[in-house]
Amino acid sequence: MRIILISFSAQGFALLRGVCEQAGHLPVACLHARSLRPGGPTRGGAGDVVGEIVDALPDGMDLLIPGRKNMLPHIIAGYRADLIVCYGFPWKLPPAALRSTNLGAINVHTSTLPKYRGPIPVNWAIRNGDKEIGVSIHWMESEFDSGGILAQETGIALSDDVVPRLLWEEVDRYIERLLPLALSRAEAGSPGTPQEEGAATYAGWMEPEFSRIDWSDTREEIHNQVRAIRFGSSGRSGPVAMVTDRRLRVLRTSLQPADGIEVMCGDGPVWITESASVPDSAS
Repeated sequence: MRIILISFSAQGFALLRGVCEQAGHLPVACLHARSLRPGGPTRGGAGDVVGEIVDALPDGMDLLIPGRKNMLPHIIAGYRADLIVCYGFPWKLPPAALRSTNLGAINVHTSTLPKYRGPIPVNWAIRNGDKEIGVSIHWMESEFDSGGILAQETGIALSDDVVPRLLWEEVDRYIERLLPLALSRAEAGSPGTPQEEGAATYAGWMEPEFSRIDWSDTREEIHNQVRAIRFGSSGRSGPVAMVTDRRLRVLRTSLQPADGIEVMCGDGPVWITESASVPDSAS
């Protein structure tokens, strides 16, 4: 099959390209979004990411960076591709783009669908105290992460202190194992296993209030709030809280007695083991 790859990073493209080529398929182009929304502002650091992608592209392969969503069908159709393989793209692909290849498009999603459809499933799994996540590869439809499932596996553990690099390395191993099966089923025309709509949940962007701690919440809710924000920021940030008349950015907590500041929550204590002062003018 001739395949167009869509991803968020040089590493993501390399992973997809390697699996597709090993399965006997031909990636013909890579497509990348420089903004979170079509026509929106360019993300910080997007230039560096594009540079990394270009440096890693094999000779003769195009990198497509569209600015408008309505141009995607025309861009994709020109490659006479059989399939789109997507892993990490913030835009909702229009139906016309999904019809621009012979077979359609499949997507790699880091949850056990239909749980946690949407842009940040891992963050929500951590927020909710889940013990593990999975990987699903599914047909793309007009609604986010709703198509038939071609391959799925769970079992990726979420430790109390989730290290992003280690987690994504484990996710990559799952993709390497599941994507060849999904490609084979897609090529054979399998519709995949329908998702149970009644079990669907959505993992959208966190609400603004989530960046502030309310000590009346339960200790586990607050602990997982800190874990989720730490994961999303690669350990560089945390929610803001008032602690003994001081504004702190809480970077790490413990549910067990530990060296640090003990604070009472709605149902018991939590221990702040790492924090940073917040200037009065900061939110």
